Amino acid sequence: MDKPEIIITGDGSSTLYVGALDERYHSANGAFAESQHVFLKNGLNYHAGRKSLSVLEIGFGTGLNALLTALKSEEENIHIDYCTLEKYPLGVEIISRLNYGQRLGERAAIIFEAIHSAPWREKTLICPTFSLEKIEADLTAGFPALDKHFDVIYFDAFGPDKQPDMWQPPLFAKIFSLTAPGGVITTYSAKGEVRRRLAAAGYRMQRLEGPPGKREMLRGVK
Repeated sequence: MDKPEIIITGDGSSTLYVGALDERYHSANGAFAESQHVFLKNGLNYHAGRKSLSVLEIGFGTGLNALLTALKSEEENIHIDYCTLEKYPLGVEIISRLNYGQRLGERAAIIFEAIHSAPWREKTLICPTFSLEKIEADLTAGFPALDKHFDVIYFDAFGPDKQPDMWQPPLFAKIFSLTAPGGVITTYSAKGEVRRRLAAAGYRMQRLEGPPGKREMLRGVK
């Protein structure tokens, strides 16, 4: 994949633009706002009140979703076991130029550094309430062996028109099999075909209000 370009989004947070795909890692209307709305508000918060959760992220990207989830785990004393899958890990020269620590404060900067310093394929305690395992994997070639079920799935692959192999029924069926009873999957996409494929996998689908600049998003419940 081509080296991405850093751009600033509508809420002042940075994201990356991949010219070969004509695709951004986050919404141009706000990387922080999109991540908070799609994955935390409508994903993690679905289980509000629980003090222990397991999260599977499809598409680690810049690590923003992991960072915001780790910060929430500390703020609300929620013990979160977080597993993230990524085909194209980013280099330190790109990560070091993202402005998440500058925008979110010193504690966020420390956690962000710990997230990216953590070795791949090794479960690491990032802070007392948040453990992380990063797995480099091409899901279109086969799903890595995972020995647990997950309460929350963040589906954050590149869009279905840019990376269609990541939005196919067999992959959704596998993800459904890894979802705990009562668990949820959230994605920024609201395409009808995505909703139908997730429903065919077994999820009870909901259309929800989208993040800034987007009318709708999807959530599925097992």
